[in-house]
Amino acid sequence: MREYDSAGIRNVAVVGHGGSGKTSLVDALCFAAGNGKRHGQVRDGTALTDHLPEEIERGFSISLGLAFAEWMDSKINFIDTPGALDFQGDALAGLSAADGALCVISAVSGVEVGTDRMFQLAVEREDPVLFVVSMMDKEAADFDAVYAQVKAQLTANVVPVEIPIGSGSDFRGVINLFTQKAYMYCAGSKGEYEEASVPESEQARFAQYRQELIEAISATDDDLLERYLNGADIGRDEAIAGMKEAMKRRDLFPLFCVSSENMIGVRALLTELVQLMPNAFEMEELHGFTGSEGNDTVEIHARDDAPFSAIVFKTSNEPHVGDVSMFRVLSGMVRSGDEVFNATRDVTEKLNHLSLPLGRERIEVPSLHAGDIGCVARLRNTHTNDTLSTQQHPIRLPELRFPEPLVHFAVHAESRNDEEKLQQGLHRLHDEDPTLSVHYDTDTHETIVSGMGERHLDIAMATLQRKFGVKAELTRPRIAYRETLTASASGQGKHKKQSGGRGQFGDCWVRMAPLPRGEGYLFENKIVGGVIPSRFVPAVDRGIQEAASRGVLGGFPLVDFRAECYDGSTHSVDSNEMAFKMAGILAFRAVAPKCKPILLEPLDLLEITVPDEFLGDVLGDLSARRGQIHGTEPAGDGKRTVVRAVVPQAELHLYATPLHSMTHGRATFSRRFAGYDQVPAEAAARVVAEHSRELQETS
Repeated sequence: MREYDSAGIRNVAVVGHGGSGKTSLVDALCFAAGNGKRHGQVRDGTALTDHLPEEIERGFSISLGLAFAEWMDSKINFIDTPGALDFQGDALAGLSAADGALCVISAVSGVEVGTDRMFQLAVEREDPVLFVVSMMDKEAADFDAVYAQVKAQLTANVVPVEIPIGSGSDFRGVINLFTQKAYMYCAGSKGEYEEASVPESEQARFAQYRQELIEAISATDDDLLERYLNGADIGRDEAIAGMKEAMKRRDLFPLFCVSSENMIGVRALLTELVQLMPNAFEMEELHGFTGSEGNDTVEIHARDDAPFSAIVFKTSNEPHVGDVSMFRVLSGMVRSGDEVFNATRDVTEKLNHLSLPLGRERIEVPSLHAGDIGCVARLRNTHTNDTLSTQQHPIRLPELRFPEPLVHFAVHAESRNDEEKLQQGLHRLHDEDPTLSVHYDTDTHETIVSGMGERHLDIAMATLQRKFGVKAELTRPRIAYRETLTASASGQGKHKKQSGGRGQFGDCWVRMAPLPRGEGYLFENKIVGGVIPSRFVPAVDRGIQEAASRGVLGGFPLVDFRAECYDGSTHSVDSNEMAFKMAGILAFRAVAPKCKPILLEPLDLLEITVPDEFLGDVLGDLSARRGQIHGTEPAGDGKRTVVRAVVPQAELHLYATPLHSMTHGRATFSRRFAGYDQVPAEAAARVVAEHSRELQETS
């Protein structure tokens, strides 16, 4: 296969809402270029970049896919990203490896939640964005309506570069406003078309959109604007160059139209991608840190003669292959068999069998140039977000920040014999998908798996079973309730046991009192005159702590209290540490109920960004969840409001689902632990009763 340097490489992330036609478009583009062997379909499970069993079974992308098309002496690397919000971690990873975004919008559904979210992410990254209206062959397809939606909801700077000839079953070609020609497509071909004059029936629309395009391009460049106002004609090449520069500054966003299924507009789109998207060499330099721990910055340029550096943006695990690391070469060249340095983890790796990913296939190549995307298998200690470089010029790039998980479940292996395999499998899945996290909750003694949504975790469990042979069950996680005291009291704990021969005797008087929230536990030795030998006092402390771990009300740990051992008695023969530990337990059981114990529940601080039209619904729902609103303030765009509220964790299980429903998927939220507070009496009684019943069932 031909080698390409950075000037001949385009890296394009294909983004958009789920079901908008991204995967079908990538398949069609690669097939038209001759790199795809067949024209696959998502519904048949034959699409180029959807090849995981879970994707084929469900009919949508759950992981980013890589492919490339060779066109006009250039190589276009396509990063096909998932559109479902549950898998937006891979969409972020795809954008991080690209130099521009191809935002796909369904001609039937128009602008949707995922369209808006991915467009905003691309703009935040300062990437040029090219819009394409897909599915123009479908019934109810409406190019003009989608154009109006993009203009109203996403950016006023969108401008069509191609307009359709017909729509639905009558969609048969496109008019390119740069060339001022009509491309009439041949049915059943690989996207070949005949160039013709603009049909008479389309002349009025063509003139309108052509003028709009030239005015938009001229407005972004003073020289072009002066010439346009003086009546000079803006030629094709000038218009393309002006559009490309405006895209880099995000002053303009061109709009195209295609039918991936019928291969209409696909070849023209390939041409425009080469002409309008910046090549890897043209992108601005990156900044990284020197060495494994250094904080000095260094510029990284996409030149072959620069020191080698690359970023691993995705890791996948394949049967019979192991981990496959997908990376983008940022600078320098790398050859198959080269030894590189992972500055993130301070280890060396050998890159054997360098390959170019093309869907499920990997094409081995002898080397990769700056700006290109490749993959390599079986690296020993390299993971997503790691930077590869050389021992002589070690570099670390800032890590990509993935979104925090929103949904949490307890996970259990159906067979106890699979618990170890479960833990290993979950950690391997986390390596593939950083938005899937796993931790052990020491309070509830459960393994907690967290993800971006219920669907995310359901598919993770299916993948776990397929790859690692572990069948797991998801259940609602327990809440780590606590108990505490609200009053002071004192009492005696006396343990006396005689069973013939040496007995046991321990006697202590204990005073207990509440401490401020979050202070924990404090034990004080107030014994005077040696009524309890000093060697036995720590045993009283241990007894109180052991009893406190089982609480008073419902078996939850008792926290934030002080215990004083101030009196007692001993026996010269029968007293020992075990006897005084039992005395401490009995003292706790006698005193704690008199201290007016209450139940505490964990709280989370929620920060919700919600469109203003849904603010009332969200606030009402928070109140129904016993939430306390701490404040609201306008978001930066003037269309949304940021709500801060403290809500009990018990009321937040699967909160992402109703929030998505209330706001049509347009709200986002984050949550973090905010402390403990008292449970209302009615709710406390219900919690205690349920927990007592669980303890009886398991005993």
